[in-house]
Amino acid sequence: MARAVLFACIGWLLAVSAAGAEVGWPQYGGDAGGMRHSAAAEITPGNVGELQRAWVYRTGDMTAHADDMKNSAFEGTPVLFAGSLIFCTPFNEVIALDPGTGAEKWRYDPKVATGYRPGNQFVCRGVTPWTDPQAGEGELCASRFFMGTVDARLIALDAPTGQPCLGFGMDGQVKVDPGMALQWPGEFQITSPPSVADGVVILGSAISDNRRVDAPKGTVRAFDARTGKPLWDFNPVARGAEDHPESWPRGGVAARTGHANVWAPIAADTSRGLFFLPTSSPSPDFFGGERAGDNRYANSVVALEAKTGKVRWHFQTVHHDVWDYDVPAQPSLVTIMRDGKPVDAVAQLTKTGFVFVLDRDTGKPLFDVEERPVPQGGALGEFLSPTQPFPVAPPPLVPQTLSADDAWGLTPWDRNACREKIAAARSEGLFTPPSEQGTIMFPFTGGGANWGGAAFDPASSTLYINTSRAAHLITLIPSENYEAAKAAEPDEEISPQAPTRWAVKRELLLSPLDLPCNPPPWGMLTAVDLSSGKIKWESVLGTVRDLAPVPVPLKWGTPNFGGPIVTAGGVVFIGAAMDDYLRAFDAASGEELWKDRLPAGGQATPMTYLWEGRQYVVIAAGGHARAGTKLGDFVVAYALPD
Repeated sequence: MARAVLFACIGWLLAVSAAGAEVGWPQYGGDAGGMRHSAAAEITPGNVGELQRAWVYRTGDMTAHADDMKNSAFEGTPVLFAGSLIFCTPFNEVIALDPGTGAEKWRYDPKVATGYRPGNQFVCRGVTPWTDPQAGEGELCASRFFMGTVDARLIALDAPTGQPCLGFGMDGQVKVDPGMALQWPGEFQITSPPSVADGVVILGSAISDNRRVDAPKGTVRAFDARTGKPLWDFNPVARGAEDHPESWPRGGVAARTGHANVWAPIAADTSRGLFFLPTSSPSPDFFGGERAGDNRYANSVVALEAKTGKVRWHFQTVHHDVWDYDVPAQPSLVTIMRDGKPVDAVAQLTKTGFVFVLDRDTGKPLFDVEERPVPQGGALGEFLSPTQPFPVAPPPLVPQTLSADDAWGLTPWDRNACREKIAAARSEGLFTPPSEQGTIMFPFTGGGANWGGAAFDPASSTLYINTSRAAHLITLIPSENYEAAKAAEPDEEISPQAPTRWAVKRELLLSPLDLPCNPPPWGMLTAVDLSSGKIKWESVLGTVRDLAPVPVPLKWGTPNFGGPIVTAGGVVFIGAAMDDYLRAFDAASGEELWKDRLPAGGQATPMTYLWEGRQYVVIAAGGHARAGTKLGDFVVAYALPD
């Protein structure tokens, strides 16, 4: 009872604060720790149904980049900084808008090369502000922001004007060297916003999957935020082999292995001077015979000291990953109640649907994690971990097994087709190894959770997470048959994984009607009490109006990309679903309260702020080419009637 009263008082104080002052959104994740929470409280469950469009802005990408739009995704989340709403387009143009009207104030074009086939699409998720404590008032670049580009540059711009910070690197930018020759220019890029702490700016990279063992390294690079001078770097594979040689037991293997990169956003604890990295799988994704061992620090949350790059602690979520189960989302830096005391924690989402809750100072799990036996019998030459970590709480947010009896279809015909596909493949639950027979991966490599991350309400200790429920069929192909397989199915994703003995084919497990073979719902929004580890509610996210053969808005959910935000007013806002709506849910009950159809796909995380006493909710609506949603170049703002 006392704790409930305490949380109620905290919520009341946040609401009073929000009503009396401007409330911003100064970082990509709301704050440097990625809570995606706002103290704005003007919009409530009682009035959210009155929301209407306040303004709409178009970037011009549909005209200026018409040829490259088919390989783009508008995943950006704006920040409110230096009196402007600032965001980046998929092509790394930076645009500042008036927060109240949406009028353009300035724009900066770094002239990113187009037509070079970025392996991870043209994507820019956001920019990162920083205020220089040593700069004089009014000095150019006293307040600045940083952006990584798809052609591997780190750019610093003056926040009020958009002018390059000439004292940073060479005329305001640093060229990031991938450290090796690329197979093509788009093999290596930067898609997520940098992170800043203690005057140090760091950034990860996005690297094309499954081409080769000796892929570009997943090195995280640190620079002086004022000058752009290189400070330190962290290669998860090389450092993992140095710190944990038993985890990389074969001599020289770490030197050949690439990836374990940090492609998702990084979190920063500025008071502790720590960065929290979500690392990915080593190269290649679906065969690990060339990299025996657990492969630390891959597939891990790694806490680094900002000043030195020294590892403070790490926690591995998947041992020896052969499923592309990267740590896909920004770690959420939250404070929860344990034994009546507040504890600073890291909540990490995963593609498998697990949520790992870790002590922020030590990395020790705050809920027990068990090492459980998992399916064995990998392909010829494979090395598998006999166990994998399973958290006791919270429970998995998605189903993790799929049998032929689970097959789903609109009709008996397509259900039988799905049943036959599942029955013909290996499907022994989570962590069934890839095989020449074909293996069902459920959840698929898109999650569970993905890069959209989670939202956390500190007043109720509730974490809000959107998840997808779909399956992949992963089939290994003898390397000598790769060229013939690719020629026979040129439109399928078939990758060489050179020079291993196995190429790989990855395909969505779909019915003849192009709907998932696993039963709906295919997208969910879930609220988890992080103090108890229990699920509070689940709500279906999305309809199949744009997926089904006929546009019937059946509430079956859809796979989704983008994340939620939560406000002190008690509302969760989210786009993400493939029917292209922005939605509002009651944070306490999960009831869907409001939605509005966007002019293009809303596969981005929204943000909210108070400006001149009015609360706005803003989302990028530009679609996601690979997800097949409608492409566009819109930024849409909502508010209550003026």
